Amino acid sequence: MKNALAPFPITRKWPARHPDRLQLYSLPTPNGVKVSIMLEEAGLPYEAHRVDFATNDQTSPEFLSLNPNNKIPAILDPDGPGGKPLALFESGAILLYLAGKTGQLLPRDVAARYETLQWVMFQMGGIGPMFGQLGFFHKFAGKDYADKRPRERYAAESARLLGVLDGHLKGRAWMMGDDYTIADIAIFPWVRNLVGFYDAGRLVEFERFAEVQRVLDTFAARPAVQRGLLVPAAP
Repeated sequence: MKNALAPFPITRKWPARHPDRLQLYSLPTPNGVKVSIMLEEAGLPYEAHRVDFATNDQTSPEFLSLNPNNKIPAILDPDGPGGKPLALFESGAILLYLAGKTGQLLPRDVAARYETLQWVMFQMGGIGPMFGQLGFFHKFAGKDYADKRPRERYAAESARLLGVLDGHLKGRAWMMGDDYTIADIAIFPWVRNLVGFYDAGRLVEFERFAEVQRVLDTFAARPAVQRGLLVPAAP
C-alpha cells in the first residue's frame, strides 16, 4: 500500500515505521498526555514520536510544517475523513477528533455532548493557562522574581478553579456523572501536574478539595492513563 504520509515534511525528521498508524508528535506534558491517554483509552493503533524541547525540535521546519504554532501535541492520521490523511494540532481539537473518529468518550446525546464540551473548554481556557502560569512563577524562572504578586494572582485563580471543580464533582464519579469522557482526560492531567510536577499543592491548599483529589486518584489508577502518561517514552 502506498505510504500516504510520504508527502508530509514532518516524516523526514520523524520517519514513520508504521505509516498505516496514526502518528503522534508529543512529550509527556499535561497537554501532550491528553492525546496519548485518549489513544490508549480508545485502543487506536498509533506511533509516538518524541519532540525534544532540549534540542528545539518544536521549532524545526519539519515540525512547523505540521504545527506553525510550534507546540505539542500534534498528530498525522493516514486514515482521516474520507480516507485522506489529516494533520491536526491543538490538544482540545485532537481530543474532539479522536472521540468522533472512534465513537468513544463523548456522549451521543446532544445536550450531554455540549455539556462535556463546556468542561473541555473550561480546561483549555482556564485550568491550562492559569495552572501553567502558576507553574512558571512557582517552579520555573518566575520564582526568582522579587515581586510575588503574579504568583499570588495565579495561585488564587488556580484555587478558585479547583473550587469550581470540587463543587461540580460532589455526588459525581466523573465530570459527566457516571460517564468517563474527554472532559476528564482534558482536566485531570493538569490537576496531577499542578500538585505533582509543579509542587504547588500547598500554595493552593489542595487539601481543601477532597472531591478533586478523589477523582484524580481514580483517574490516575486507570491502566490506560498510566500507559499514556509515559508517552512518548524517554530515550
